[in-house]
Amino acid sequence: MAEIKNPNQGGGGTSNTSFLVMMVVMLGVFAGLQFYRSKQKQPLQPPTTQTQSSAPQSAPTGQTAQFNANAVQQPAASATPVPAVAATAESTTTVENELYKITFSNRGAEVRSWILKKFHDRYGAPLDLVNAAASKQYGFPLSLYTYDSNVTNGLRAAMFVPSATGSLTAPQTLTFHFVQGNVEATKTFTFDSTYVLKAQTSVKINGAPVRALLAWPAGFGDQDQVLDYNGSRIETMRDGKAEHTDFKKVSGGETLNSPLDYAGTSDGYFAAMFLPDMAGSATAVTLHNTIDVAKLQKDGKSSGKPVDVPVVGIAVGDTNGATSTRIYAGPKSVEVLKGIAVSGSSATLEPVVDFGFWGPIAKFLFWFLNWIHDHFASNWGWAIVTLTVVVNLVLLPFRYQSLKSGLKMQRIQPQMDAIKAKYAKYKLTDPKRADMNVEIQALQKDNGVNMLGGCVPTLLTFPLLFAMLGMLPKVVELREAHWFWLHDLTAADPYHVLPVIMVLSQFLTQFYMPAPGMDPQQQKMMAFMMPVFSGFITWNYSSGLALYWCVGNLMMVAAQFGMNQTKEGREMRELAAKRARRKVGAPQAKTIQGKR
Repeated sequence: MAEIKNPNQGGGGTSNTSFLVMMVVMLGVFAGLQFYRSKQKQPLQPPTTQTQSSAPQSAPTGQTAQFNANAVQQPAASATPVPAVAATAESTTTVENELYKITFSNRGAEVRSWILKKFHDRYGAPLDLVNAAASKQYGFPLSLYTYDSNVTNGLRAAMFVPSATGSLTAPQTLTFHFVQGNVEATKTFTFDSTYVLKAQTSVKINGAPVRALLAWPAGFGDQDQVLDYNGSRIETMRDGKAEHTDFKKVSGGETLNSPLDYAGTSDGYFAAMFLPDMAGSATAVTLHNTIDVAKLQKDGKSSGKPVDVPVVGIAVGDTNGATSTRIYAGPKSVEVLKGIAVSGSSATLEPVVDFGFWGPIAKFLFWFLNWIHDHFASNWGWAIVTLTVVVNLVLLPFRYQSLKSGLKMQRIQPQMDAIKAKYAKYKLTDPKRADMNVEIQALQKDNGVNMLGGCVPTLLTFPLLFAMLGMLPKVVELREAHWFWLHDLTAADPYHVLPVIMVLSQFLTQFYMPAPGMDPQQQKMMAFMMPVFSGFITWNYSSGLALYWCVGNLMMVAAQFGMNQTKEGREMRELAAKRARRKVGAPQAKTIQGKR
């Protein structure tokens, strides 16, 4: 079998060290990601509320909101009496279009259900964006938040009078009005055919406006397992610069002052974003709480005691009191978000989708994947396969160059071994060891050997792999995407077929790509550790990534088999066989170099 050898595997020393460093880095990245996603993650406690940098307005000084006859303080005598406007019973109003079905309650004029018609939860039911358990504790979507907890609680319990009840079809406008005692509140929502709706709210106490912010207080409805909450974050944009604040860094009750182009909260696949009409006077408050969530097994049954997990939310309003904002509540789809412009700016909501450190590469890969899906493969699984084939065809010339570079290294390997033997009597710390490296480098230069020539395919493959690693689990388009036995390309392979293929293909890779110049211990480690490692990674990770990796491995084995039949491949096989015979015939040294 041909020895397609990496030139950095020339016989130990710097090359082996570099290879080990590369492996340690890759192991560290994958192990870190798996640890982060681990279901045994320790419960997180909410951070301490930070001191506010500004003095927000609550109720006018010396006045207390009166919501009923038991209020502590009557309205000021100078206030003009306003006839009460309050419902006597709770009612619901449903507004829907082709994308959503939103159910409002007149109690608090809040959303009780926000169903996205094109998405389902992990059990196959229509996806409700409202996290029912968290909302019951911390407030439902589009509730009002003030800096006075009594006012906030009163507004959430207030019985608003709706302009309509029953079922409505967008385009539509729905208004809720409430007047009682010295409190007056109004909410108006305007709906169209998109995921975006317009909201205008106003709260007054004794006729004076109160800074009441419109809130999405507590997560999303697709969060029913512990791991689902770990992707929560706060999304903001100031002066065109997008920021992503991980849930661990969100402080409950922290005020974000203007300018705010947009502010909202998101999880892995969905977002609730507020786009204020006036970014220069917009303000927001971050919310951070905890909720007990039972760990779920694969069959959906709970396991063990409930765990405290974080739920983050946000409230957005205006420093002038009345709030006017657009609201996007829907999937984190790049195509959808880039079509939603920020008020008074050329920016859009597209930056809400964050592909991480390898973002530029990941963004290009997703663009290409989406293009393949739209023009060639209507199935996302086949689109991933096609993308993998294209990527490996592009890398094929570099792999052939690696073959030729490895051949050059094999030709001078005996001379390199002779140089190393000449300096073997010196300790690793001896300055004369530097002379050995100088001689080896001179030999390689004279014979046209490029130390990095064989690493180019790897240097190109790793960024692509890491970019796919960061992109595939965050693309909502792959959520619920089917491919043969895979029912969700963002979830792990339920039958672990791909991880098994991954292990077998890795063994084939080791078989077709021997490295006789590598230290025997390293060779054994690589022969068994890499297949097991890749199988472990793909066992619980996105099946889309496992599909990409498996197809890439199989193509690499096929390409290697073909290159083994070339003139260069046959020459490398002859050199490898000759070197192996020489090693077998050499007497076994009994001296251990490190003990001289």
